[in-house]
Amino acid sequence: MLCHGEGLLISLTALLGAALALSRSPALACLLTAGLYLALHLFSLEPAAPQSAQRVLRPRGAAGRIAHRGGAHDAPENTLAAIRQAAKNGATGVELDVEFTADGVPILMHDETVERTTDGSGRLRDLTFDEIRRLNPSAKHRLWSKFQGEKVPTLREAVVESMYHNLTIYFDVKGHANQAVDALKQLYLEFPRLYNSSIVCSFMPDVVYKMRQADANVVTALTHRPWHLSHFGDGTPRFNSSWKHYLYMMMDVILDWSLHSFLWRLCGVSAFLIQKNFVSQEYVRHWSSKGIQVVAWTVNTFAEKSYYESILESSYITDSLVEDCDPHY
Repeated sequence: MLCHGEGLLISLTALLGAALALSRSPALACLLTAGLYLALHLFSLEPAAPQSAQRVLRPRGAAGRIAHRGGAHDAPENTLAAIRQAAKNGATGVELDVEFTADGVPILMHDETVERTTDGSGRLRDLTFDEIRRLNPSAKHRLWSKFQGEKVPTLREAVVESMYHNLTIYFDVKGHANQAVDALKQLYLEFPRLYNSSIVCSFMPDVVYKMRQADANVVTALTHRPWHLSHFGDGTPRFNSSWKHYLYMMMDVILDWSLHSFLWRLCGVSAFLIQKNFVSQEYVRHWSSKGIQVVAWTVNTFAEKSYYESILESSYITDSLVEDCDPHY
């Protein structure tokens, strides 16, 4: 993937070359490239204050240990029990998935449906909060018997629990950009402490851009896994159709180039959350030179964690704080 470009100059040079090849007019090519550069300059957002970003991304002055979905291997994911267990197991933060019920209540849930993690069925957009509250989010977990009585929590409940345990919060917004930004903005107003103890992340640049527009003091990050449009997390193709598969692979290449070339600048992010297979010392140095911190996911073995803490000195997201485990997709 195109991960190690030399920045905006190479991006603009590539655009100039492409415009020249397509238009066969040097004047038009220069005009198009200049217009794109001007648009990027005009609409780019400044990142949050470096001091705030540092407090969020390097809590206690060291690499952060972030429990993925609250630590999905150690407790039922995206529950208050998971948050408590993560704190007990030595996490410095929790990554929590933000979704919405049919009646607009912000809750913790990773999927668009409830089958994988609960004893219910159906799509979130078709279920009210009262209906979801009756479900058991521990039902499918390997340690279900230890976590009886759990309920799907509201986003606010999860924030209060995380703050009680002094955990940094990584809000992973799955979609619903306007709805999510409104909900998060209200939480930052209610709990100003979040400005120095949380970060809003998303695979979707529009979510991050709108969050920065709504509140310039919020620390934000773009999340990325190369080939995620065309492949699932375990590497299997998303589509059976060959033409659709290769079309989305082309889109993946464009997205990867855009994220590493200019979208990070446009969105004013402070961090880049990247799938661990694409992280190296060179990659961390590349982003550090731009004032951007790298957070890897999902780092699930003690050997990997030691490498991130002692060699890369970089925060990481993990499914377990207590033992090696397979990734939770």
